[in-house]
Amino acid sequence: MINRALISVSDKTGIVDFAMQLQKMGVEIISTGGTAKLLRESGINAIDVSDVTGFPECLDGRVKTLHPVVHGGILAIRENQEHMQTLNELGITTIDMVIINLYPFKETILKEGVALEEAIENIDIGGPTMLRSAAKNYNDVTVIIDPSDYGRVLKELEVTGNTTLDTRYNLALKVFRHTSHYDAMIADYLGKDTTDYPQTITMTYEKVQDLRYGENPHQKAAFYREIGKQTGSLVEGKQLQGKELSFNNINDANGALELLKEFDEPTIVAVKHTNPCGVASATNIYEAYQKTYQADPVSIFGGIIAANDVIDVKTAEAMKDIFLEVIIAPGFTEAALEIFKSKKNIRLIQLENIKSTKRMDNDQKKVYGGILLQQKDGDLTEKLDVVTEKQPSTEEMEDLIFAFKVVKHMKSNAIAIVKNRQTLALGPGQTSRVWALENAINNTKHDLKGSVLASDAFFPFKDTVEVASRAGIISIIQPGGSMKDDESINECNANNISMIFTGTRHFKH
Repeated sequence: MINRALISVSDKTGIVDFAMQLQKMGVEIISTGGTAKLLRESGINAIDVSDVTGFPECLDGRVKTLHPVVHGGILAIRENQEHMQTLNELGITTIDMVIINLYPFKETILKEGVALEEAIENIDIGGPTMLRSAAKNYNDVTVIIDPSDYGRVLKELEVTGNTTLDTRYNLALKVFRHTSHYDAMIADYLGKDTTDYPQTITMTYEKVQDLRYGENPHQKAAFYREIGKQTGSLVEGKQLQGKELSFNNINDANGALELLKEFDEPTIVAVKHTNPCGVASATNIYEAYQKTYQADPVSIFGGIIAANDVIDVKTAEAMKDIFLEVIIAPGFTEAALEIFKSKKNIRLIQLENIKSTKRMDNDQKKVYGGILLQQKDGDLTEKLDVVTEKQPSTEEMEDLIFAFKVVKHMKSNAIAIVKNRQTLALGPGQTSRVWALENAINNTKHDLKGSVLASDAFFPFKDTVEVASRAGIISIIQPGGSMKDDESINECNANNISMIFTGTRHFKH
């Protein structure tokens, strides 16, 4: 039976009505600070916790519930005769319900320019301790952290005067998830500027939404976000129209955004199954789209589009002529939105700060039984060394850098062939580098004469240069570092091809 409840909440949503109902059921209410004041002002007879413990709140409220009278009343196992005898000897009364939510640490750290001292003061100590005590003893104690659970609990109390064991178990589970999330936020905040990898890590995310399914219809899935402002990321986007985003939409869109952030000039990135299928830059976004579409008009069908400039009516007219899953842009003109209304299923995502990049944090890869962490792949190149007799022209150099930005975001082994800031042929995800090049060449309808080639890693043999030469490629950019670099350099010299070494590899697995 619920005879005694302790209430101390920072989120006071619904607490007065809930406490009023408890009082009508004859439940004695203990409370603290601002919660006690609110309850008494609302006509509820709330007893101060200091009157229960016989010890005043102190240290600016830092210490008020950390007392044996409180925790003994929560933790005592009711069916354990020794426990109950001890309570009797010490004059401790059981506490059957604990209603607590914690200091607003997350809201505090999200404030602009918050000082470390203010963040520290919003780390709750007594709250998590009482919550964990109550959750540990869920067999006898009902613990509530979420106002949305008040109604469910009241319904059960009205029937039997107590909650069911199943309810108490699920509420306790909710508590442990919540307190671990709370502690992980604190650890992440305090360690945000460190670059080391600690002995243990605990990550915390908040659910954005459940998804219809995962990569395939038989897989369950959900989308979670990191804590804090993630400017320029998909979680900050506003969906203007279209169906709900799917698992694959989100994964592909993230890949498109990561690549798009490499460019400052008006650029369109088209992605299919996490790999770019067309990338182009131009003087305006319409021209960039036309070049991206023409790069591979077959693969772009059903793809994801990311643009770093506002989609105008002319660009929207061109886009609506093919099937696209998602279009992400910093904005859409009103006329463009009117055009897209005829394509109700297409998902339009407005991401105002699309060019913004988040701090260089960790890249995570889940493996069976563990997790891999690494720094994000940031710097494009370590150096730009021309290693051949022929020097690339200014235009070729622009295309080489463009191609290297693209190949950085393709699955290894990867080849990108570019001309006039437009991808002409892409070869991602092959077990052999020369196969990646051959696939790129064999699956394009473009004339590759005068184009440039980028590779995400070095050439182990000269065969890649041989194939490139036959296709009419005139310049190459690659990391270098192979034992047989000289063979590739000599092959380039023999075929009047310029080649640049970057010193930076960009594997993506």
